[in-house]
Amino acid sequence: MNKIYSGAFFLCSVLGISAQEVVWQKDIKSSTQDFLSQVTTTIDQQYLITGSSIQTGNGMPKAGSKSQMPNANRQQPNNGYDFHLVKLNQQGEEVWEKYFSGQNHDFLSATVNTQEGGFLLAGTSFSGKGLDKKEDSKGGSDIWLIRINEFGDELWQKTIGSASDEEARAVIQTTDMGFFVAGNRTTGSLREPQGTVGYGSKDVLIVRLDKNGKELSQLILGGKGLDEVEKMIPTKDGGALLGVYSRSGALTMNDNGSQNQGSASGINHQSSAINHAKASGNFGEGDYWIIKLNKEGKVEWEKNFGGTGDDHLRTLALTSTGYLIGGESRSERSGNKTVGIEEGTDLWLISLNERGEELWQKSYNFKNRDVLMGMSVLHASDDKSSKGILLGGYTQAEGRIESDDETFWMLYLDQNGNEQWRKHVKGESRKREERLSDIKLNKDGSIILAGTSAEELGKENWKIVKLGDKQIDQLIEKQDIRIYPNPVSDYAYVEIGIPSTSSGQGFEAEIVVYDMGGRQLQSLKTKNKVTKINTQNLVQGAYLVTVKTNDNKTANAKLIKK
Repeated sequence: MNKIYSGAFFLCSVLGISAQEVVWQKDIKSSTQDFLSQVTTTIDQQYLITGSSIQTGNGMPKAGSKSQMPNANRQQPNNGYDFHLVKLNQQGEEVWEKYFSGQNHDFLSATVNTQEGGFLLAGTSFSGKGLDKKEDSKGGSDIWLIRINEFGDELWQKTIGSASDEEARAVIQTTDMGFFVAGNRTTGSLREPQGTVGYGSKDVLIVRLDKNGKELSQLILGGKGLDEVEKMIPTKDGGALLGVYSRSGALTMNDNGSQNQGSASGINHQSSAINHAKASGNFGEGDYWIIKLNKEGKVEWEKNFGGTGDDHLRTLALTSTGYLIGGESRSERSGNKTVGIEEGTDLWLISLNERGEELWQKSYNFKNRDVLMGMSVLHASDDKSSKGILLGGYTQAEGRIESDDETFWMLYLDQNGNEQWRKHVKGESRKREERLSDIKLNKDGSIILAGTSAEELGKENWKIVKLGDKQIDQLIEKQDIRIYPNPVSDYAYVEIGIPSTSSGQGFEAEIVVYDMGGRQLQSLKTKNKVTKINTQNLVQGAYLVTVKTNDNKTANAKLIKK
């Protein structure tokens, strides 16, 4: 990839009148087949774009790039895929670009913000020790974790694996500042020692770590066939919810009863793995398998949802009443699926309460093969109700070609799943294949879409789009000024919610910090709705923070220094 280009684009509205305001679009050009996995919104409303790329110039930084210099201990170039990160500010300008490389292929799958600042990266590595990778391979492919600060500097890294093949798929931070990492483990390898635990051809692997990367426990879940974890989200009680695409039947004591809740061998870790055999059978070829874990990483409950066809889970979200499960379905009404399909592959959403009991099901169709890639829920300020649901994805052509196939789409629903509007997002010059990878609904009502755009196979550019949505913005309950954390130690974030006639790059404000005697201590200008301020030099006590926008609107809030 090389430098970032800006471009204009327009929206095509399918239902209703478009209320989106184009804030910016960035295209990160590539001459190789690059993979975009995720967009992560930081606490100060910046954006980390993560995926996998093949570097040009044998791993040397590209001309004009802000990426880090290559490590001095590198003895040979890397020609495989590397972890690739690009951080953008609120205006879409590049803050920094980083690569993390092994000597073979390394694919970055998932990223999470850490509460202390920075990120944890989780990917799949086929590399041994060398270049940026500091630990040997455990055998086959392994899970490679890298903890970085907000500037992209490495804090620690860890390789998790066994003689089997492991791959990372999701990562979350827990309430105790530790982490859950979710991935898959393929069994049946000739490298595996005799007695290695495995339920089917592919099982789910959950690893619990403390904040410094020390492994605390492992959990292996599976049925008779193939189970692939697609998504994991943190729950309100400090646990996790797993979404698995399952092509497995249930396991009974006769199948492998001795493995259930047993100790696994062949795993490289400090503590024994706990195993959980799938108890719920499939309704069809592929089902949604939902597992709720407590904060210790143990299974609380599991549920299976599906019809007699193939139903592929993609994403999860928290609601005020429980959980939202989303994916694609090729099943008619059958099994425990109560909605049919219109054409090709339809979107299938299920709302559950916190015990996993069904509240409602809904189905949606864009024609052909509809692929759901992301989902965000708009919550009320008291978190006691949900105001809406934003879905994002793309449609692949099957049979006849529709005009908006291979284009980013958005679908907005009310809290009960009733469709409100749908829109397609097109580029300035539409490429042949445009596939959404992730969508995020931000606290200020803006929307970030991230995906790939390609005119020909093997040249997938990264396409990042920021929209301001007036319809959604009106639903968001804002405070004129909000400071967090408060009380504060070293750094605080000032969030400006003052209604302004200026927007996007035209917004400007001044933030001033006063002591309680009225003496001005800090002053800074910002174009951002969320701004980080340094409070290290403040003594313990109370302070007044004043915000004044460029259209002469003001707001005040108290800041407490610990």
